[in-house]
Amino acid sequence: MFRIGQSVDIHQLVEGRRLILGGVEIPHEKGLLGHSDADVLLHAIAESILGALALGDLGKHFPDTDDAYKGMDSLWMLKQVYRLMDEKGYRIGNLDALIMIERPKMAPHIQKMRENVAMALHCDMDAVSIKATRGEKMGFVGKEEGAQAQCVVLLMKK
Repeated sequence: MFRIGQSVDIHQLVEGRRLILGGVEIPHEKGLLGHSDADVLLHAIAESILGALALGDLGKHFPDTDDAYKGMDSLWMLKQVYRLMDEKGYRIGNLDALIMIERPKMAPHIQKMRENVAMALHCDMDAVSIKATRGEKMGFVGKEEGAQAQCVVLLMKK
């Protein structure tokens, strides 16, 4: 049996925050604003898995009203989502994710992001696709006001 999930996550880019994407801290003058570390990529991946399992959204499991999750490492959250997926008897078939951010360039960091995601989800790296694109100076991404990530995932029964 197969299940498909998809999700989008968006966070503001602001000064005074670290930029963490795919569990990788990337040097930049701005970072993503959020209750946790605001890793839009891992949030989109985790929520796509929750959606495929019909378990609600990320906020249901890690509410931003709970101080226990303030500054939380999103890789830890993704590992908790893996645990839920595993308990339901599913594994990753594959996932395809896209980061939308004007700068900095993501290419030097994508391999490490893929490694982090594959490790957290106990799957082969060839099941994890991560790509990036720019806003070409248009919209909130292009004007460097925020970043967005989206993911589609295929889960397979073990």
